[in-house]
Amino acid sequence: MSQTLAPPARPAEASPAVPAAAPPDPGLQALAEQYGLTVSGARPPLREYTRRLWARRHFIASFATARLTATYTTARLGQLWQVLTPLLNAGVYYLIFGMLLRTNRGIPNFIPFLCTGIFVFTFTQSTVLAGTRAVSGSIGLVRALHFPRAALPVAHTLIQLQQLICSMGVLAAIVLICGVPVTWHWLLMVPALLLQSVFNTGLALAMARIGAKTTDTAQLMPFVLRTWMYVSGVFYNLSTFTSSAPHLVSVVLNCNPALIYIDLMRYALIDTVRAQDLPPHVWPLALGWALLAGAAGYVFFWKAEEEYGRG
Repeated sequence: MSQTLAPPARPAEASPAVPAAAPPDPGLQALAEQYGLTVSGARPPLREYTRRLWARRHFIASFATARLTATYTTARLGQLWQVLTPLLNAGVYYLIFGMLLRTNRGIPNFIPFLCTGIFVFTFTQSTVLAGTRAVSGSIGLVRALHFPRAALPVAHTLIQLQQLICSMGVLAAIVLICGVPVTWHWLLMVPALLLQSVFNTGLALAMARIGAKTTDTAQLMPFVLRTWMYVSGVFYNLSTFTSSAPHLVSVVLNCNPALIYIDLMRYALIDTVRAQDLPPHVWPLALGWALLAGAAGYVFFWKAEEEYGRG
């Protein structure tokens, strides 16, 4: 019986050695330091990054104005849509919540109450949505030019602020037409709007980093923002619900930053909204949310400065 012999085993071939990375040349490093050369795209320290961002403030303002103008160039009514859009939203929500669901019961001056809530929340909502696409939607600009990437979400916040300022004139007219008098409280609109703008800028910066990393975030955010709107007292007086809610639920709802800024604007514009109707410690909460969101969002965005536009 014949026996089949296995072929002799071949000797294992040694894998080619991967050459180790050459250490940096000390002479080149010294030469770079002598002439102030740095690694291209390296993240600067936070203080230097802030200085560079401030130096480009004119670019940010021009970029925001140009983008805002271009938004309505193809529409026949042009810039008028800045006013028509919140008015149409207010009309739809008044039909649904005021007339059909009767959430206007017990709320004097319901139309100014509703319009103020819609205009103020739309500012935050639009800023978050625009911030989510701030970097990913301008990827060509990011890859072509070197500048602090935080300029993009800041510019988009400025765009939404310009739209809100246009809408505030319409809101003031609505308030006056409904018989609400002008009082010194109207001056409180300035600090309330300033604090909300800082808060929104922080949100836009944070969402810009998340949106640049995970592009699906832009598809998810409208659902998150819609849920946030429903728990922020835009269409109804939230205190009627928190008065009978558990203490922890009441505290969480009253600390909602969207509710805080909406209530401050209502207190400034509508004389029937009294100080006792506001959440406790409303001004410290508004300041705290602005500082927390602004600082945390700015640092969070700066941490990933080297990653934007790559991949």
